[in-house]
Amino acid sequence: MSAQTESLTPAPLSSHTASAADPPVPGGAGKDVVVPRIVPVRRTGQWVAAAVVLVLLGLVLVSVVRNRAFQWDVVARYFTTDSVLRGLGLTLWLTAVVMVLGFALGTLLAVMRLSGNRVLQATSWGYVWLFRSTPILVQLLFWFNIGALYPTILGVSTVNLLGPVTVAVVGLTLHEAAYAAEVVRGGVLSVERGQLEAAQSLGLGPWRRFRRIVLPQAMRSIVPPAGNMLIGALKGTSIVSIIAVQDLLYSVQLVYHRTYEIIPLLLVATLWYVVVTSLLSVGQHYVERYYARGTADAR
Repeated sequence: MSAQTESLTPAPLSSHTASAADPPVPGGAGKDVVVPRIVPVRRTGQWVAAAVVLVLLGLVLVSVVRNRAFQWDVVARYFTTDSVLRGLGLTLWLTAVVMVLGFALGTLLAVMRLSGNRVLQATSWGYVWLFRSTPILVQLLFWFNIGALYPTILGVSTVNLLGPVTVAVVGLTLHEAAYAAEVVRGGVLSVERGQLEAAQSLGLGPWRRFRRIVLPQAMRSIVPPAGNMLIGALKGTSIVSIIAVQDLLYSVQLVYHRTYEIIPLLLVATLWYVVVTSLLSVGQHYVERYYARGTADAR
């Protein structure tokens, strides 16, 4: 009985109980397992590079703030004057009108390009090719001098019909429409063909297929380049100052032509462009998140 009792007595537990998931114990059983300490990788080079960049940025910032040639007191004095704010308002209005009309025309051109009609495809392709091949300044000057080529159109004098603001709207809209057409076309082509076929098999009409299936998915590809176009259009409106449209840049030019304070007035326009562009970038971020919901890109 004593022999049987000794054989049934459990062995004393060691300080470490082995399991199937444990690695093999070096040196045989019965010894404690030494778990190696995980040492993080030292990224000395990255920290040094970051420190150098921060020091350089600090030096640049101090130089800009302490440099009296920038005349920050003059910048503060003219930053919210009536003439500058009126120019800013015209810039924002012009950007909004151009983007709405440009994307409306660009969507039409994209539909023409994606249609099965060869004539419509060729017309859309030719439009995009022409307006993307010529500089926007040349286009604006062409429309500004359209009266020299066509003094009257349908009995209406073009000299008084197209003022500077109208020329700016027409020229910028036609230019932006060429790029918007490619943005919309790329977004539509990003939607899988199988989903359209499935929607068609359910009996959905062309408009419902576009509104319920194509557009929500295409917007994920359309919004990022469209946001870039919006910011580009905002800054691109400064070119209309060449035809005497009193936008933000032209407004500060009128001031520094009178006061000769060129640098601070240019800084006023620069800071306003930075502020508005930053706000548009934040809005673009949230619009992208809205259309990317339910996907891995929703962050």
